[in-house]
Amino acid sequence: MSNPFKRIIHHHSVPEVLKEKVLSDIGMIKLTLDIADLFLVKYPNTIGDLLNNGNNNSNHKS
Repeated sequence: MSNPFKRIIHHHSVPEVLKEKVLSDIGMIKLTLDIADLFLVKYPNTIGDLLNNGNNNSNHKS
């Protein structure tokens, strides 16, 4: 099986359509990671902190 990257001619540029597709895919991956980070890491941490602070405040008032 031949490596397709070895067939690229160095003095030719990559087609703009291919560049746009790659950059679009990278953007989609970054967006997916940001959304996953927001909802799977930051949101639960925030809710946990709010609940823990609520419990701590009610314990200190007693």
